[in-house]
Amino acid sequence: MLVYVLKRIGLALVIIILAVTLLYLMIHAVPGDPATVMLGPRATPELIAQLHQRMGLDKPLPVQIISFFGRVLSGDLGTDVFQEKPVAGIIISVVPYTLILVGAGIAWSLALGIPLGVFSALRPDSWIDKVAGILSVAFIAMPAFVVGLYALLLFAVTLGWFPVIGGGEGFAGQLHHLVLPAFTVGLGWVGYLARIVRASMLEVLAENHVRHARAHGLPQRVVHYQYVLRIAILPAVTIVGIGIGAMLSGVVFAEIIFARPGLGKLIFVAVQQRNFPLIMGTVLVTTTLFVVATTLSDIVNALLDPRIRERL
Repeated sequence: MLVYVLKRIGLALVIIILAVTLLYLMIHAVPGDPATVMLGPRATPELIAQLHQRMGLDKPLPVQIISFFGRVLSGDLGTDVFQEKPVAGIIISVVPYTLILVGAGIAWSLALGIPLGVFSALRPDSWIDKVAGILSVAFIAMPAFVVGLYALLLFAVTLGWFPVIGGGEGFAGQLHHLVLPAFTVGLGWVGYLARIVRASMLEVLAENHVRHARAHGLPQRVVHYQYVLRIAILPAVTIVGIGIGAMLSGVVFAEIIFARPGLGKLIFVAVQQRNFPLIMGTVLVTTTLFVVATTLSDIVNALLDPRIRERL
C-alpha cells in the first residue's frame, strides 16, 4: 500500500510539472513578446527592458522554467506587475472562497445524488426511476454558466430570495451568498453521482455475496446498506476527485456571474490583463488542487476496496 501511495504522489508531481511547463511554453509561443503584450500601449523600449529583467525574460527559456520552479519551492510565485504585490499573497487571499465554494458544491451534490441513485436502483424501471433518470441527464447536460444565469435571474432578481452578487459579511451573510454559487457548480454532479451510484448498486445487487446474505435471512435494509451500498459507493468516491477538478472550471463561471471573490475570478482578471505572473501562479495552484484531489480519491478508494489492495 505504501508503494502505491508513493507512486501516486510521484505521478502527481510529474503531472503538475508537465502542466506548468506546457503553460509556460504556450505563453512564449503566442505571437508577440510577453512584456510588450502586458504593457500594451504604454510599452517603450526602456519599460520593456526593465520588465524583461524583472521577470527574467532576458534569459533562455529552459533557464526561465527551472528558475520558476526554484522560486516555487521557496514559496515565491513572482510579483503581480500591475498591483506590485506578491502573487502568492494575492492567491492566498482568495483561495479560501474557492475551496468553500467547491466544498459546498460537492457536499450538496453528494447529499442529493447518492440517495437519488440508491432510490432509483432499489426501484428499477419504476416511474420514480424514470423521472430520476430524466432529471439526472438534464442536470448533466446543463452547462454551469447557464445554471448560474438562470439561478441568478429566478432566485435573486425575480424572487429576491438570495443576494445577487458578492461574498457576504459574517457567517450568516457568507452562507446566504454561498447558496446560489454552490447550486451552480454542484447541480451537474448530482446527475453524475445519481447515475453512477444507480449503475453500481444494480451491479452489486446481482453479485453472489448479496444473494447469500439474503438467503441467510438478513433484513433488506442490512443487505442494501451494509453489503451493497458500501461497495457501490466506491465509484462515487473516485468520481468526487475528478469532480473537484471539474468544479474548479465551473467555479470560474460562478464567481464571475455572482461577482464572488475566488481563484476563478482571479484567473479571468489575469487573462484579461495579460498578467502572466498571476496566470502562472493561479494555474499552478488550480492544477495542484486538482491533482491532489484525484490522488487522494485514488488512495481512499484503495483503502476502502480490498480488491484494489490485493492488486497492490
